[in-house]
Amino acid sequence: MSSFMKAFLLLAVMVCMSKAQQGHQSGDQCLCQRVHDRIGSKTDVKDIHIYPANPFCNKVEIVVTIKSGLRYCLNPKLKAVQKLMASIMKPKTSTTARPTELTSTPGRTNTARI
Repeated sequence: MSSFMKAFLLLAVMVCMSKAQQGHQSGDQCLCQRVHDRIGSKTDVKDIHIYPANPFCNKVEIVVTIKSGLRYCLNPKLKAVQKLMASIMKPKTSTTARPTELTSTPGRTNTARI
């Protein structure tokens, strides 16, 4: 095979590889191709997944699963979505009462008196 033919084949392979990589550049392999601009009923929400930006997708994605099994993406820039996320993320307050006095008797376990 002539050196001209080898150079031509090498160039063709490089062009093909370059074209193949252009379709898979970082930031364009997101889960959400479309996002909803409103939240349905909060009581129907079964699960929420938050996917942070990563090398494959350069944006935050919020995927909601409702009780019927349907999944859709929410727009994380909307105020209503941000409020929902803030209410979900805030720590829950404990509803259990704490003992006010701890008593101990020799040979017995500690007991709490309220």
